[in-house]
Amino acid sequence: MSAADVTTKILPGAAISILVGNIFFAVQAWLLAKKENRSDVTAMPYGINTVSLIAYIIFIMAPVYRQTQDASLAWKAGLLACFVSGIMELMAAAFGGWLRQHTPRAALLSTLAGIAITFIAMGFVFQAFANPALGMLPLLIILLGYAGKVKLPLGLPAGFVAVVIGTALAWILRGFGALPMPPSAEGGLLGFHPPLWYGNELFGFLMTPVGWGYLSVIIPMGLFNIIGSLQCLESAEAAGDQYSTTNSLCANGIGSIVAACLGSPFATTLYIGHPGWKAMGARWSYSWLNGVVICVIALVGAVGEVLRFVPLEVTLGILLWIGLVITAQAFQASPSHHAVAVAAGLAPSLAAWLLVQVQETLRVAGKTLYETVDQFGSALHIRGVIALSQGFIVTSIIYAAVIVFVIDRKYRQAAAWMLAAAVLSAIGLMHAYKLTPGGVENNFGWFAAPEFAIVYAVVAGLLWLLARRPQATGFVAVTGPDNKIRITTRSN
Repeated sequence: MSAADVTTKILPGAAISILVGNIFFAVQAWLLAKKENRSDVTAMPYGINTVSLIAYIIFIMAPVYRQTQDASLAWKAGLLACFVSGIMELMAAAFGGWLRQHTPRAALLSTLAGIAITFIAMGFVFQAFANPALGMLPLLIILLGYAGKVKLPLGLPAGFVAVVIGTALAWILRGFGALPMPPSAEGGLLGFHPPLWYGNELFGFLMTPVGWGYLSVIIPMGLFNIIGSLQCLESAEAAGDQYSTTNSLCANGIGSIVAACLGSPFATTLYIGHPGWKAMGARWSYSWLNGVVICVIALVGAVGEVLRFVPLEVTLGILLWIGLVITAQAFQASPSHHAVAVAAGLAPSLAAWLLVQVQETLRVAGKTLYETVDQFGSALHIRGVIALSQGFIVTSIIYAAVIVFVIDRKYRQAAAWMLAAAVLSAIGLMHAYKLTPGGVENNFGWFAAPEFAIVYAVVAGLLWLLARRPQATGFVAVTGPDNKIRITTRSN
């Protein structure tokens, strides 16, 4: 698709969906602040789901384009994926609260921490260190300012000061020739680009079999979107702001449906980062301001100009700060004896991030994982990395939950979660994959990862046997009729 098509078709629909959702979550936070008579309530961050965006492009839109050489058809396939994701989120509103209630906090927060420290923070940190003259000063201003709660002159927030200083520094260095001038944005795109109704194209495509062949991608990503929203709500509650699960999931679903009908193939979701924004002093108004600014920039076709004027490197410290705060919260907001469960929940996200780095490295070298998978050997057990990365969000939750329940001697609950792992592995939502020339793809189907399904089922059985065995819970001193004290155990 040309830049003009993206600017006139996709960005207006994305902008409206972001605006609608941000206004909703701003009002939600304002009502909570009014209800609880608090001034420190922070709205939920909201925007495009980056993980599903990447998945829809690589595993749905790109294959359709390769098969048909029709960019319009690939775009419609993306609209279908976004629409189905929105419907799934609306349906999940009915049981999302129950799922949150029965999932340990450590399990929900550890996954967020893993995503935050890898996909949100690490890649951008490398970018800043690769260009220290431009990226390091703003990054350190943000980290030191927010971590130390340093009061800056005029009460200015550290993030704002860092971006202003970094932008000024960039243009000074460019003026002296120390940095290259950024390329000009593609011309002819500035102007008002209103959102248009593409529901007819979407619903017409629903009648064709092309997009439905990618349900093996659409359904897992929809589930991950739902789980991610529940994790973000749990993170907000741990930070002190408790929001309705049902209302929030409904807003997510409606936002994605609106996006699809207005031409954006990218589902919207609650964003990771609530505790980070809260620590920076954001309350409820930042949400609607965020939506308005993004909407205006997108509708007038100025995205390229903004990125040209404000270098991305000067904003990266904010993402690093959010990643660090979320990772710290996972340990701080969970019971201290569940820390090992939080740590275990980080591993699947690390594997998923590592797989992305491996595939990108091979791409730069002109190779693919499909060609080189058997050349890694024992230096890097790449098939293990792939298996752990597939369905990593669900894997992280289940591993952390099982460890929490075992620590608390709740073996029946642990067995139930391990049985869920067996079922999810059997149908391909965990660990199952297939290697193709286009990359690693989900293998959605019955008994897709049999080795994992069998092992998890066996462990579930062992945990169930432990639950049936009386467990000694302590020692009791008993005085007998002969006045001698005897020590005995007390069982449950």
